[in-house]
Amino acid sequence: MESSRSEHPAPAGVPAAVPPSRRRDRIVAVVESHGFARTTDLARELGTSEVTIRSDFDALASLGRLVRVHGGAMSVEQSPVERSFEEVETVGVDAKRAIGRRAAALVRDGQCVVLDVGTTTTQIAEALLERTDLIGVTVVTNSLVIALTLEQLVPRFTVIVTGGTLRPLQHSLVNPLAATVLEGITADVAFIGCTGVDVRHGVTNVNLPETDLKRLMAKVAKRSFVVADGGKMGEAHLGVIGPLERFEGLITAAAEPEMVSALRQAGLTVIEADADDDRDRPTKEQAT
Repeated sequence: MESSRSEHPAPAGVPAAVPPSRRRDRIVAVVESHGFARTTDLARELGTSEVTIRSDFDALASLGRLVRVHGGAMSVEQSPVERSFEEVETVGVDAKRAIGRRAAALVRDGQCVVLDVGTTTTQIAEALLERTDLIGVTVVTNSLVIALTLEQLVPRFTVIVTGGTLRPLQHSLVNPLAATVLEGITADVAFIGCTGVDVRHGVTNVNLPETDLKRLMAKVAKRSFVVADGGKMGEAHLGVIGPLERFEGLITAAAEPEMVSALRQAGLTVIEADADDDRDRPTKEQAT
């Protein structure tokens, strides 16, 4: 028995549907040719919906053939390469430790602290292990590494993991779902990692999924500090976390004096931690 369903040709002027594999190859070709392509333009050119194009973007991004950005996609060559947690963990480690100690010295008993994912914020967690004077601190994090680092402080500390979708590259949790916990709290202080701090472009990050969470972390905290070593000064990357005035200050180490001066002239409070000075190590007197 023949099916009652009939095939209808595409309306005049509308391109016929193409197989997903060919459509995705065409998407990659357009993106690579122009460096960037808009969702709306590709949907019109390929005669399909924007929903389909976004689904194609997701599939192609998972294969490393392009990079998703707001409103479209960009070529892999145009996007800065994101390095894994393990790759950068030992880069500038002395500066990161100094930043970690200085940041940890700002934490007080009973506070709610948001710790962003990253190798520098992990050093804050390490420094908090040495703060034997602290009690009743709640740490909220989207970093599996930080959560495991602080596990030994439970029950003196309460450690809350945001939940969400796992990004193995940074051992981080992102949306969907990661924002649920953050939207339900008011934190006393947040320490936000990044890959770039620039006078003109503000505080930026190399990947968009974590950038979304960083913005929210800064929003839910009464005070938010950027933590970044000197190598990130003057850099600007794809995801904008916020302008300089959005933050209480920057905690840095091993930064070029001219970079620090420019940021201060732009109105940003810069706290410099000395990687060679043990006086940066917090004591009970510094914490009270």
